[in-house]
Amino acid sequence: MRKPLVRSLARACLPLLLAAAAPFASATVVTFDDLAADGLVPAHYAGLDWSASSWFQFSGEQSPYSAHSGDRRATLGFDGASATSAIGFLTPSTFQGAWFAGFDGVNIAIDLYRGGSLVASTGALNLGETPAFLSSGYTGLVDRLVFRSNDPAFFVMDDLTFAAAVPEPASGALALGGLAVAALVIRRRKASQPTA
Repeated sequence: MRKPLVRSLARACLPLLLAAAAPFASATVVTFDDLAADGLVPAHYAGLDWSASSWFQFSGEQSPYSAHSGDRRATLGFDGASATSAIGFLTPSTFQGAWFAGFDGVNIAIDLYRGGSLVASTGALNLGETPAFLSSGYTGLVDRLVFRSNDPAFFVMDDLTFAAAVPEPASGALALGGLAVAALVIRRRKASQPTA
């Protein structure tokens, strides 16, 4: 009688465990290297919303616009400004940072938003030909990034890194409570069934 109960619980728990483990997967790194032709970054590329921005991705050697990995990177171009730099997250996520390169004297900073409110800002990163990482320094969830630069036409971004939201502890406790109730119901049903 115990083996069927264990099997039933295992079958019930497996999908829940897989769903709970999904947010702990490794971070997403947006490299742009899977895009085939130069042009605007597609509106819903790599789990992000680029539709309100003017980000343009390209390949090929162009000093000082060095890619951090692969051959592709993104820039705001000559029409770039903070107003056209916004990148949204399709689901709230933790933003780790991105790699930047550009002309000496150009700097970049990122404002992080959640629900329309500014929750954090990075420090300013001074650029050069060698790509440098700008860390967000913020571990909370965000849903939009806005990029600020003293010259938005003269920098590139590569390997933007973010991770999906981790479920809150209350969600995990609720799921475990539900499993305990399901196990109790199964056990009582099995115990009340007449034996043949």
